[in-house]
Amino acid sequence: MFDPYRSKPSSRGRTNLASCCVATFFLILLIVGIIVVYFFLFKPKTPKIAVDAVQFPTFSVTNGSVNFTFFQYVSVTNPNRDEFTHYDSSLQLSYSGEPVGVVFIPAGKIDGGRTQHMSAKFDVQSYPLPATLRADVSGGVVSTAAANGGGGVGRGPTMEVETRMKLVGRVRVLKVFTHRVDSGVKCKVVIQVSSGSVLGVRC
Repeated sequence: MFDPYRSKPSSRGRTNLASCCVATFFLILLIVGIIVVYFFLFKPKTPKIAVDAVQFPTFSVTNGSVNFTFFQYVSVTNPNRDEFTHYDSSLQLSYSGEPVGVVFIPAGKIDGGRTQHMSAKFDVQSYPLPATLRADVSGGVVSTAAANGGGGVGRGPTMEVETRMKLVGRVRVLKVFTHRVDSGVKCKVVIQVSSGSVLGVRC
């Protein structure tokens, strides 16, 4: 029997379901867009370190030991949009795999997209030279090939030291979040023992 009071199936439920699907789709698109923007624009990047110069203002050999003052100049570029705060950073000098000296770099800040110049200095006193190099120096023998393991050209014996600079810090993202980042650079420096002149730097 026909019931005039019986309600007809409504399309309101289907409309609400479609609206929810559309809203969910746009929400997913929004989340994906935020992730893409974050990774391309705000993802923390490692600071770039460029060694500008390495110098030995004083350099002398006495009784088979070397004494010198070491300088290193670097440029640190912060490629991030927000500032980079560095701490727990250092510069280490080693010879034949053994540490010669280390200096800690004071904490500081580098604004986003900016480059900051830094310098580090420390003195090394009475560091013993290897026996072979000590004999060449004390005897006045011109033996660059022997000091370099059979290669190279120059005047007098040479020695090769290694510098390692490490910057550790954090980068702020969107002025709210912070991420830990670290950067470093390692260089090999060839020194003419008779004068302390830098013959080459390879980083």
